[in-house]
Amino acid sequence: MENKGTDENNLERGIYKKSADQLRKEHYHRKSEHNQSNKCGVWIAHFHRLFVSLIGADWIFLMILGFILGTISFVMDIFVNLFTDAHRWIFYSVADHHVVVQYMVWSLYSMILMCFAAGFANIVSPQAVGSGIPEMKTALRGVVMQEYLTFRTLVSKVISLTCVLGSELPVGKEGPFVHIGSLCASLLCKFMALFSNIYKNEARNKELLTVGCAVGIGCCFASPIGGALFSIEVTAMYYLPRNYWRGFLSATFGAVIFRLLPVWHKEEETLMALYATKYRLDFPFDLQELPVFAAMGIVCGLGGAFFVFLYGKITLFVKEKKASNSLLMRNCFYYSALTSVLISTLTFPPGFGQFMAGKLTQRDSLISFFDHRTWSNRSIVADFDDNDHLAAWKHPYANVFVILFVFVVMKFWMSALSITLPIPCGSFVPIFVIGAGFGRLIGEGMATLFPEGFNTDGHIYPIVPGAYAVVGAAALTAGVTHTMSTAVIMMELTGHLSYSLPILISVILSNMVSQSLQPSIYDTIIRIKRLPYLPLLRWGQREKSKIHVEDFMNKDVRFITLNSTYRDVFKILCSGNLKTVPMVKSTESMLFLGSIERAQLLTLLMQRAQYLRGGASSIPAHSKVHFQMATEDSSSASAHVSPSTPLKSALKRATADQEQLNNNVYDSGLSFKTCFCSRPDIDAMKNDPDAHDDTILQEIEEWEEQQLDEQVNFNSCQIDPAPFQLVERTTLHKTHSMFSVLNLDSAFVTSVGRLVGVVSLKELCDAITNSMPQDGVCLSPILSGFRERGSAGWRPEVCELHKLLDHQDC
Repeated sequence: MENKGTDENNLERGIYKKSADQLRKEHYHRKSEHNQSNKCGVWIAHFHRLFVSLIGADWIFLMILGFILGTISFVMDIFVNLFTDAHRWIFYSVADHHVVVQYMVWSLYSMILMCFAAGFANIVSPQAVGSGIPEMKTALRGVVMQEYLTFRTLVSKVISLTCVLGSELPVGKEGPFVHIGSLCASLLCKFMALFSNIYKNEARNKELLTVGCAVGIGCCFASPIGGALFSIEVTAMYYLPRNYWRGFLSATFGAVIFRLLPVWHKEEETLMALYATKYRLDFPFDLQELPVFAAMGIVCGLGGAFFVFLYGKITLFVKEKKASNSLLMRNCFYYSALTSVLISTLTFPPGFGQFMAGKLTQRDSLISFFDHRTWSNRSIVADFDDNDHLAAWKHPYANVFVILFVFVVMKFWMSALSITLPIPCGSFVPIFVIGAGFGRLIGEGMATLFPEGFNTDGHIYPIVPGAYAVVGAAALTAGVTHTMSTAVIMMELTGHLSYSLPILISVILSNMVSQSLQPSIYDTIIRIKRLPYLPLLRWGQREKSKIHVEDFMNKDVRFITLNSTYRDVFKILCSGNLKTVPMVKSTESMLFLGSIERAQLLTLLMQRAQYLRGGASSIPAHSKVHFQMATEDSSSASAHVSPSTPLKSALKRATADQEQLNNNVYDSGLSFKTCFCSRPDIDAMKNDPDAHDDTILQEIEEWEEQQLDEQVNFNSCQIDPAPFQLVERTTLHKTHSMFSVLNLDSAFVTSVGRLVGVVSLKELCDAITNSMPQDGVCLSPILSGFRERGSAGWRPEVCELHKLLDHQDC
């Protein structure tokens, strides 16, 4: 029995031991699984942080942006080549030996593509029409242009621009590609914001828009350095240094992708310049040619100014016809079709086009202009192959000078007419081609005058007419766009640095001449479209230095005082769309205290109305007013309490709450008093038989007037005690610099602490343009006549001490 009891105890002890071991194993497994899950969570969090840091890095964003734009530019070129090849195949193969059929094919093909591009752009997204550079200049200054940076606009711009280029109209893609680059940058920022919060910063995203502009030019000409510099000159008035490396990196990567894709597509053998030349490198030019290059720069400056003038006249004529509801301007198809047929008729190769190389595309024309051979030499022209594009400049009844002259003249006005069409189009490439044709004409003339070239140290160096084409293209483009970066673009485009000195000389002189006569083509478009943009100050006008703020400021300033009533505030809000309202101590002293935003005043009125509706008849007045700076948090908080300000840009969409608030503020006085004072229904009281006494109605009217005449309590308002101020003796140049750097819309003008006026962007633009009409024709300056030039001499720049002491008494 004892053995049996011992065995049972051992058996129970073994069972307990096994159970304990099993429990320990389960606990160990659970602990190991928990540790593994913790390790997995740690690794997942680590990879998430690494992924977010990589995605948030600038270089990742810049490389993706360059890759996207390089691919879009390459694919667009492929489709454009398909359209032009199909046009040539139908013209030469299907309609061969039938002049009438050839003309129908030549004109109808271009007209169909043109009408499709115009209709698609205007129906899908009208913001895709035009170059896009003027709109980007306006957007980078701070104006909200939401519809110009949408995916719909991107699709409309790309498809319409491809069809326009395929129709062989004398327009370019460089200007629209600046807009496309900004579109891609904006959309990519929105996409990257899903992974990194850094892309939710609007100020940083605005900086990346300038990078998109640089990549747009770099992907068109495969010139990253020139593209970045061009974007700085054209789109930004003040460029942040931290954006330099961003623009260069993204533009370089985009240009590499744009030139690598043709190699992978078996179109080219290796990476090389887009328009590679074969000029000599040992002695590129003689010093005796420098005066000719300088003269070309002056002539190109005059030509660029005249091109801008002609474009302005044509655009204003088209706007007048649209306003008069002319038949051809009723929709976008009539004007586009008529212009396409006109240009196709003049460039018809068997017709007048044979005297201007009408069968060549813009790319073929540039390649032929940059050719290193001399066309005026008949022995060289005779060797041209009929299948070569150089054969287009050979005619049995006209020499090369006539053909080049006709080409330059005809393309000049055709390009000015084409860029006024309601289609995506740019003016850079057409001007480039015209300048190259003009330079080729001068080069052929020099080769004819000096057939043996120049003798230097016993060596004969012949003249290279193609080099003159390079110089002419850069100079005329600089005269139209007012940029210096065209010189760098030309060097990268041709792969030649030997002609850097002639190119720079001609570009500088062209800029000097054109800037003294006309604004740039982009500033002209801004002025015609009346976009809110601050124009550049043109140098060389001594009258500008004598203009001060007091000459053009608005002296009729609407302000409020510490003793203002609700009626005064209401009148201020109804008098105009003021973003900020100045506050002074009193009407007598005009001592400037600060400014209040319009939204703050609207909130104040709404709070007053709600308080009176609650049953109170008055608000206790306080003797102190709290001044505090308006920050982003405070402004957002105030916006949460009250609806947004009625003052909105014309390009912003108004919400339903804003429209309702506008209706409440801009109603008649009686309606406002009804909302403000919560007056009872007087008509109902008139119909009430118990209300026979008119004294009740009269008391209500008097009570309403008393409430409107109550002094305003500014305790709940956020008053900015230090808004941007100018003194009345501030010069125009300094005012322009401050508005440009700080992106100001308005500034208050004070004299010894007293408010004397206000300067808005409109007054400053009027002062800079100097009464210049919209077409860009410069009139004689008149603002300098505002200042008295009597024998009393110039007024002192500082006030006398006793005046300062007198003002302190106020």
